[in-house]
Amino acid sequence: MRSLRQNLLLFLKGIAMGAADVVPGVSGGTIAFVSGIYLELIDTIKSLNLQALRVLKSEGLKAAWRHINGNFLAVLLSGILTSLFSLAVVMQFLLAEHPLPLWSFFVGLIAGSVIYLLRQHPFSHWRDALLFALGIASAWGISVAPAVQLEGTHTTMFFAGSIALCAMILPGISGSFILVLLGLYPVFIGAIAGFQIDILLVFGFGGILGLMFFSRLLSWLLAHYEVAVISTMCGFLVGSLNIIWPWKLVVDSMLSHSGKTIVLSSQNLWPSEYLQLVAEDPQTMLSLSAMLFGLILVLGLEYVGSAQDKPL
Repeated sequence: MRSLRQNLLLFLKGIAMGAADVVPGVSGGTIAFVSGIYLELIDTIKSLNLQALRVLKSEGLKAAWRHINGNFLAVLLSGILTSLFSLAVVMQFLLAEHPLPLWSFFVGLIAGSVIYLLRQHPFSHWRDALLFALGIASAWGISVAPAVQLEGTHTTMFFAGSIALCAMILPGISGSFILVLLGLYPVFIGAIAGFQIDILLVFGFGGILGLMFFSRLLSWLLAHYEVAVISTMCGFLVGSLNIIWPWKLVVDSMLSHSGKTIVLSSQNLWPSEYLQLVAEDPQTMLSLSAMLFGLILVLGLEYVGSAQDKPL
């Protein structure tokens, strides 16, 4: 059983995971990986099965709670939910008022995640390098493809939840990034900020069902092809920088039904080009500082995780 200090640390790790998944930058799975709780997280998700119901029926609630690692799950989810609901409004404000340093921070988070993951899982075969390159090409291709803007209905949010929450536990893919690709990120953030229970319940139910199946597939893939999986995910992250890059010239956009501007296509710029073509302050020093902070934050978590004798 964990001590109060260990539970507090686990709660903080949950907050870090929620913060990672509320923004389209770094995955909560990466935070779990870095902080030393990833394998326990996957095993806990796998334990939510029919066997847990059999234990509940035959041995009672206490035994079932132990079977699903209930204390771990409750503390971690408390941290994640606390982070999600407390940061959603803040993220809406920052995306509207300070987009350049915020997106720069995301770039730093992604760069730090890739460095961390490849240091932990270096290429062991030419196949891993090829998968890394294919991951880059795939994400880059998606980023330059015509934008998808799905309507935030209950059906689309159900399937979006099943995909995004599966991505949330992958070390390398952000669930929020998937929502950006689907054009549903504003819907998700708006539902959290506005406490739209129906949208959140549908999204969560889809996510739970997706996690039940995907956690088993992921566990098998990581057990048999760990380096190959991580290499592909890292490549996808590197390719996603084309979307996350802060300095952009909007080429095509549209207004949504809610009056928000949705960018359909854009061109990446250097800060000097941004100043000339967009005629706005590129905030170069502030943005680069935010980028460096994001990089140091992830690598700092790596240091904290490696300093522990055993996962908490």
